[in-house]
Amino acid sequence: MTLAAAASERERRDLVSGKVLPEHELVRFAADPDGQIVPDIAAVLPGRGMWVRADRKAVSEAAKRGLFAKSAKAPVKAAADLADRVERLLVSRMLSDLGLARRAGQAVMGFDNVIRALDGKAAPGLLIEASDGAADGRRKIAGSARARGLKTETIECLTSQELGLALGRENVIHAALKPGRLAERLSFDAARLGGFRAAPRTKETYDRHE
Repeated sequence: MTLAAAASERERRDLVSGKVLPEHELVRFAADPDGQIVPDIAAVLPGRGMWVRADRKAVSEAAKRGLFAKSAKAPVKAAADLADRVERLLVSRMLSDLGLARRAGQAVMGFDNVIRALDGKAAPGLLIEASDGAADGRRKIAGSARARGLKTETIECLTSQELGLALGRENVIHAALKPGRLAERLSFDAARLGGFRAAPRTKETYDRHE
């Protein structure tokens, strides 16, 4: 089962709306030993977990209205910049995963290399476009994927500077990852990061013609 599929099956209650949502639409929070609420991006911290929809407004509202303290039934404190912290941690984990993919030989960078990857025996598991890259290049890669009948997801929530930092090259605009766990986790985190950035992640899906 893929990461996204597993997260879709597990459901939690959103503190703000009260709705039961799949985990991939939420961020977990926990209280540290000092009673401060901290984002638990990987959902591994001990203690009672509190879940909020992966959205800047929702996280800020939960902090402002004291919903974490109400849920924990304890005088825990949530910083005013909690949503900013979530964004930073999501970006940090995504850049770390991109770095792992590069070192493992699972990533390619540059327009020409991405086009060659689309022509390979195994289609990329994920296409990555810098959020501040030119629209023309994105359209050409999308058109190439469509022309080949590929069903490939594209994320566009990271800047060229962030991609370059992770991939060891200045200002990366286009990249692709081989199918696998890292590609799945990047897709999962990109979906959540979209709720915290002004230019959210977009998804391009190209239907394979039978």
